[in-house]
Amino acid sequence: MANRIFAAVLLVVTLGYAVIAFTAIKAPFQYDPLGPESWPRILSVVAILCLLIILWKPDEEAFDVTRHVWFRLTAAVALLFGYAELYEPLGFILSTILFGTIVSAMLGATKLRALGFGVVAGIAGYLLCVTLMDLNLPEGELIAPLFEISQQGES
Repeated sequence: MANRIFAAVLLVVTLGYAVIAFTAIKAPFQYDPLGPESWPRILSVVAILCLLIILWKPDEEAFDVTRHVWFRLTAAVALLFGYAELYEPLGFILSTILFGTIVSAMLGATKLRALGFGVVAGIAGYLLCVTLMDLNLPEGELIAPLFEISQQGES
């Protein structure tokens, strides 16, 4: 019963989000193939479909969350907020390396593997987004001046 209550409340919130996504979000120009309006619309439709499935046929198993799991969930949310705050100052690559390393270590990876995952996710993610998807990702407000100083020294 708790699954249905949660899904119903979340469905109401998602329907409100969908109304905003389909009516209020307008971009002055398109800078990617789908446009900035498409992602909120796609997200809202997929979320509504998932919530309707949960309302129609919820899980039969009891949902029991231990204190350790609540801590990890809270830590994950805090890390997401930290990632969002550091995204512009550190840039995509460094903030993603930091986030990926901490999250993979939190999920049980060794220090070396966690660092390896963070580095690969940061660099490969940047290359994928910049070259294949032609997105503009931040270089980092704190990092960009270092590149400018090194370029001035070379010329």
